[in-house]
Formats: sequence, C-alpha cells, structure tokens
Amino acid sequence: MGSPPPLLDLVGADTQVPLLDGRWVGYANLDGAASTPALRSVAERLATVQPWYASVHRGAGYLSQVATALYEEARSRIGAFVDARDDDLTVITRNTTDAINLLAGVAPGPALVLDVEHHANLLPWQRSRHGATVLVADSTIEQTLDRIDATLAAQPHALLAVTGASNVTGEALPLARVVAIAHRHGARVLVDAAQLLAHHHLSLRTSDVDYVAFSGHKLYAPYGAGALVGRRDWLDAGRPHLSGGGAVRRVTTESTEWADGPARHEAGSPNVLGAVALAAAAEALQALDLTALTAHEAELRNTLADGLAALPGIRFARIWADSPDHATVSTFTLDGVEPGKLAAYLSAEHGIGVRDGRFCAHPLLDRLGFPIGAIRASFGGGTRREEVERLVEGVHRFIVDGPRGEYAIRDHCWTLLEDPRPVPGLAGISTLVATAGACSDELVS
Repeated sequence: MGSPPPLLDLVGADTQVPLLDGRWVGYANLDGAASTPALRSVAERLATVQPWYASVHRGAGYLSQVATALYEEARSRIGAFVDARDDDLTVITRNTTDAINLLAGVAPGPALVLDVEHHANLLPWQRSRHGATVLVADSTIEQTLDRIDATLAAQPHALLAVTGASNVTGEALPLARVVAIAHRHGARVLVDAAQLLAHHHLSLRTSDVDYVAFSGHKLYAPYGAGALVGRRDWLDAGRPHLSGGGAVRRVTTESTEWADGPARHEAGSPNVLGAVALAAAAEALQALDLTALTAHEAELRNTLADGLAALPGIRFARIWADSPDHATVSTFTLDGVEPGKLAAYLSAEHGIGVRDGRFCAHPLLDRLGFPIGAIRASFGGGTRREEVERLVEGVHRFIVDGPRGEYAIRDHCWTLLEDPRPVPGLAGISTLVATAGACSDELVS
C-alpha cells in the first residue's frame, strides 16, 4: 500500500525537482516550520479577489469600498480564528516578528521570557525600553513552572511571553498552568503561536491568554501578513507601531492626534491581499478535522522518530524530560557530520528540503549542546508519509554509502560542487543559490 493522501491540498505539492544523478522526483518539503506552501483554496480565493484590489479606508470609489470590506472582513475572520473576546483588537501585521515588536512597544513594564524562545520572542523584549528577564528553563516542565512562579513572585513583570510550540522541538509548557501562574502575579501572557496554529486551535476566550501573535506564512498563506490579537487597553494607549498615514485622526505641523483601535498600529497602505489570504487559511484550518490531523501528524512523527532512532549516531534535541509527545518538529544531528552538509546532500541526492542551522534560537541550541546547529524536519497536514520515509532512507544511505557528489562550503554555505541540476525557466533566475540554513542566521567556518 502507498502513502495515504495528505489532509491538505497544497499548491506545488506535485512539484518535481532534479537530482544529481539526472532523475526528477517529487519534492519532499519537510521545512514547514520555516514556511508553508499556500493552500490551493487560499490561492483560488486570491485569484477571485485580485480584480477588486484597490486602496482601503480612504477611497470613495466602488473598488475601494469593496477592498475595504474585504480587508475588514478578513480582520474579523482572523480574530475569530483565535476566538477573540468581544473587546479584543485584531491588528494586521507583517508576521509574528512584527506583531511581537508591536506589543513590546506598548507593554507598560518589563517582560519575562525563557531561553527556549525563537529570536522573534526574545530580541524585541530585550530591546524594549522596559527590558526583559531571560529565564533559563529547567530540565523538566514541573521545575520550569516552579521557576517561573518564583521569578514572578519575587519581581513584578508586566508580561510573560511564551512559545505555543518550540520551533526547534515542538515542545511547549502547559498553557493553562502558565496563564494561571502569570495572572496570579498580575502579569499578562503573550503566546507566540507561529508554530502552533497550523496544528492546534487556540481560544483566547476560554484559555484567558491575553495576546497571541502568528504568521500567515506558517499557516499556508505565504502572502506577507500576520496578526496580533489581544486586549485593547495597552494597544490603545501605547505608542503607535509606525508613524504615517492611516494611523492618525488629525495632524498639524506642530502636533499629531493618533487614532485608537487597529488603525493606530497599521500606518501606510495595508497588505489587503495578505490579510484576505490569512483569513482564507484560517477558515480552512478551522474546518479541518482536528482528530484526523492529530492522528496524521502522530503517524508521521512515529515514522520519523522510529526510523531515525534505528540509525547509528543520531541524536535528538529535547528541552524537557517530562514533555508529552509532540508531532510536528524533529531536530537531530548525525555524529561527525556537519548539519549543512547533510542538508545539502538530502536536497541534491534525494529531493528533500529540510532546515539546518540554529533556527533563530541560538541560546536554546547552545544550552542543548548543538553549538554548530542541527537538522530540522517539520511537517503537517500536507505531508505524505512517503516523504518522511524518504528522509529516513536518505540519512541511512548517507551513513552506509556516503554522498555521491562533492560538497564544500561556499559563501558560508554547504553546497554541491559542480552542480549539474538545471535551473527552472523562471524570469529573473539564472543560477542556483546555496541556501543551507546556516546562511540565514549564522556563519559556518
């Protein structure tokens, strides 16, 4: 029997890529934790609304009225995706990083964050005018929760910022207990849900989480929009995220009266199509059978974990010894092999896309003992079991046979030397560019 069909219909799911030996194979995209392809329904929605694109909020023309309605309806649907409370605001941003920087600019006091965070949920707090306490997570969830409790009891913080799912391991703290601890000490909670919402639902209303930030490009809507959703008082009172048109009520040469609500933080012409795409993806994910999704991802996780664990020299990254199973991210190394070299080999000789490097989580990788990085395979509702099996087989073949091609570091990235693979006939592309993950957030010596 072949692999069961994936649960999501993705644009490019059948894309063929060339290999070193001249064959073409279906691309195994196991890098969803970085960026997901578009849902076909999202692409079709955009094709429908593009003829109606125009300026929003400030145009009397008919298309402008339509575009404004599309944008504001998208805002409503994005808020509904996380079950926003009646008085919550939904601010359309560029991505999760933009959303967290926005919140860091309006938070009235210091933040508490853990060292397990993606840089997007660490650097904005360190740079904020109130600063941040960075807490080293303990070896177990229970001890980490105790450490958070003790820190908040000893020193007041305005906000506790936590990941909804680690972009390195998929692990997370139990959200209900995190919220209870923070609120007991008068702190609010932000959840970085960039890695969470493609796999689980989150309700602000029932969880009592104060703010959530997320990105369309990790939710099958890679069109440049994200969102910050949460309590309006800080957002209405805080300094506008950007200064410019649309964020104001009145401007003179000497003073500015800023708008409140979402407009306060959405200066400039907004990404209407990105917002529409994110809303369409949110609707599709809300309609997805979570039971089926959980079972599908668990099968993929078990296939990958069992297959890799049977190979010699594999070491997995894990934050907490007592964390439950997590289904969508697996980070590992192969003894004696630089992650970038293995990633380049898997691409050139097996048609597999994985991430390598330190995944914009340098403090965590350093503490876990992966100073030069690791390989990360990530998957979801659009992944086929065959793709995961191909990854296991590719690593096995590397161990047993070694690579056929010659790989070396070029411009700080591992790449295939004398690469015979043809370049797609796309406008503006004349040659392949080395894209090993090390290029994105670190240098390889």
